[in-house]
Amino acid sequence: MDVLNALEVNTGFQDSMMDTHKDEKESNQIKYRPIPPDRMVMLDRLFNSYTIVAEGADVFLCDMKYDYSRWAKRFVDFFHLESEYMYNAGSIWESHIHPDDRAVYHKSIDDLFCGMANGHDMQYRATDGSGKYYMCICRGVVLFDKDGNPDYFGGAIRNQSINDGIDKLTGLGNQTSFFNDINLYIKKKVPVNIVMYGPTHFSRINDLYGYDFGNMLLQHISRYLFERCRNIGTVYRLDGMRLALVTRTLNMVQLHEQYEYYRKRLREDFIFDGKRIDVPINAGAICLDRFDINTDTLFSCLTQAYSESKNDLQGGFSVFNSAQSPNKRYKIELINKIRNCIVEGCRNFQLYYQPVVYTNSEKLKGAEALVRWVDDDGTVVGPNAFIPVIENDALFPKLGEWILRQAMIDGLTILKQYPDFVMNVNLSYAQIQEKQFLSRIHKALIDTKFPTRNLCLEITERCRLLDMNRLVNINGQLSQEGIKFALDDFGTGFSSLGILKELTFNTIKIDRQFVMDVDKSDKQRHLVQILAELAKTHDCTTCAEGVESSEISSILRDCNIDTLQGFYYSRPIPFKDFIAKYSIKEPQES
Repeated sequence: MDVLNALEVNTGFQDSMMDTHKDEKESNQIKYRPIPPDRMVMLDRLFNSYTIVAEGADVFLCDMKYDYSRWAKRFVDFFHLESEYMYNAGSIWESHIHPDDRAVYHKSIDDLFCGMANGHDMQYRATDGSGKYYMCICRGVVLFDKDGNPDYFGGAIRNQSINDGIDKLTGLGNQTSFFNDINLYIKKKVPVNIVMYGPTHFSRINDLYGYDFGNMLLQHISRYLFERCRNIGTVYRLDGMRLALVTRTLNMVQLHEQYEYYRKRLREDFIFDGKRIDVPINAGAICLDRFDINTDTLFSCLTQAYSESKNDLQGGFSVFNSAQSPNKRYKIELINKIRNCIVEGCRNFQLYYQPVVYTNSEKLKGAEALVRWVDDDGTVVGPNAFIPVIENDALFPKLGEWILRQAMIDGLTILKQYPDFVMNVNLSYAQIQEKQFLSRIHKALIDTKFPTRNLCLEITERCRLLDMNRLVNINGQLSQEGIKFALDDFGTGFSSLGILKELTFNTIKIDRQFVMDVDKSDKQRHLVQILAELAKTHDCTTCAEGVESSEISSILRDCNIDTLQGFYYSRPIPFKDFIAKYSIKEPQES
């Protein structure tokens, strides 16, 4: 028997429920028109249709012309409501909602019945009658009749407290709830806008006032965001101090305006618990408007936008790939493909190598390993198209380990002909902060039998984001084992000199922006000379990047630069082309 036919034979139960609620409404002295049998059948049909696609949430459906509703039995039992079938269910449920959230809820229901709204997306707290409150997400839409009048209001309520979906500190949905809900939006092809918020220097507040104060402040900020957003979307607490808003109501322009209001309020000094503080914040956003991606890809892109706000825009609102162009869709699709390839054993990745030569002889000294990804159609994608996003991803250490191992394997072939060859491998701060970082390095060295003296690990001043004590310990231990370190992009950041003072480096790599105009500018040439002298003061050799002409090469030689790297000598090239360029015998296939 199908669902609709089963409902047709349930009239006895329906009639009894109608009689029951007729008694209830009379006892409450509220006059309702009895719902006709045909409307009752339609109510149950629609309710069951909603239930099929509810994905674990609890369904409700209201016949708005008779204010008669059916609610999921599990939900009714949990919150100790009167019955699955209720007249005036909105008012009954309102009595369960937290007093602080009630006014917003009441207005939303009034707007629905007056035809001023066609749905709602709310977050509020509700009690089961025992005094304990649970965080709920309620989403519903109005179905209109042929004359354009409200006919039915249906949707689902998700109790986030079930299955450990609540953050205990703030009472908001936690990261698990966030991922579950985003996964549902993708599965059901529902477009939403997502914003990630977070403080810039919250650790400073903890250091000054203690963790208890910091927790109270986070609770205060979370409550403020929840109250501002409860009728426009859902607020979650993610990892650490970050919060997220998911909304179907506000567009990116409105979210930007809203964020600037928050930013202004928190950036100005305010009194909290007797202390005058300010909380600079950051925000990254993304529009979920395509559904051939997974939640992890979406989260990586969102995190990249947030990192751009924090590290590059001084807290400015950053929207991931905001340009409305074909590139927007391609980029998100690209990240999704690349993540899948990492999961599948780093499929479709290749290493290209750019030689490093001695300044005086122009003979080969080493090479820098640079990752590329090759699409199934043969398109080679450079690292700038995906590394800024992927390095914020939990998968990145897996890719970083593959790069390291493959560089060592290729390097062994080169060492047979160039025993002093040095293989340079870039490290991301995401790799270094991983607990297993040192063991991954050691295992790769043991498995490949690559000599430590021929390995140089390149780091950038962005590693200032790491705990400096951890970085000093890693640097010291690997240096003692014979591994070399290079400071990449030297001079481009504020912390380069500080890192140079704290860590041991063998080489300083002078960024191409200082090199590109040395043949045209005495000032640039003098600056390169100063950087070279600074490197010598710290017992470091120098490598100039971005060498693109013989004139630049000659000038850098006069500036006492030790090694050179750039297009004048070679672009990054595949391994086979590299060994052919330097007449190195190809490895024999086993």
